[in-house]
Amino acid sequence: MNSRHPPPGAATCHLKLVSPYTRYSILNTLCIGSLASLPPFPLNPLVPEHTKVMGKEWADARRAANVARLAATLATALTGRTDITFELGCGHGHWLAAYAAAHPDEVCVGIDLITHRVERSVRKQTLGKLDNVIFLKAEAMEFLEALPPAVVLRKIFILYPDPWPKKKHHKHRFIQTSSLDLLAQRAAAGARLHFRTDDLDYSEWTRTHLAEHAAWKLKKETTWPFEQTTFFEERMNAKRDLEAERVP
Repeated sequence: MNSRHPPPGAATCHLKLVSPYTRYSILNTLCIGSLASLPPFPLNPLVPEHTKVMGKEWADARRAANVARLAATLATALTGRTDITFELGCGHGHWLAAYAAAHPDEVCVGIDLITHRVERSVRKQTLGKLDNVIFLKAEAMEFLEALPPAVVLRKIFILYPDPWPKKKHHKHRFIQTSSLDLLAQRAAAGARLHFRTDDLDYSEWTRTHLAEHAAWKLKKETTWPFEQTTFFEERMNAKRDLEAERVP
């Protein structure tokens, strides 16, 4: 099949190469299935080194532009939707594609920062002819800020996020008070947050942050709602699950 001319309804990806010398050379891009037909969606990922050179004002303006473009795209993709099932860090799409197939009444959105992962995810959506799931290349906090006000998170899944094991890198972990604040702002009352990791330290870190956060109630017992072996899970040595509920 000629990749330049996908068939009607097929998923599309729009890529733009900037420099061959850096892992950040591919701009953040929208990859979407059949929920909507959308134009190219380039984003410029912020890199700490860029911020140091260009300054905070430049970085803030660049981030604001990213959020604005993403907001416009999501407004089209989620027209008429009131809630979504959200996977943060969808990897190759194994888990969310299978979940969407098993839950046709839910609208599912998965995001990841790695281009080839999102491309693989979209291929699964296309092959499975799934019309209730979309995959985006997006930064998590920007996605949450860009989500249309009328759309809330009903279920949140975070599977095997980067544990950033060195103490000096713990600030890069996604689970922080600020990220839990934003998740809570966008989540419906009673929404469930499901977290899975193989890393004991990150599990305890997340347990502590959830237990201390006023907007989230950590569940004493956790039942993982849907099992599907993934590319990444096959390489893990353990499953440490946590579940929390958005306090009304």
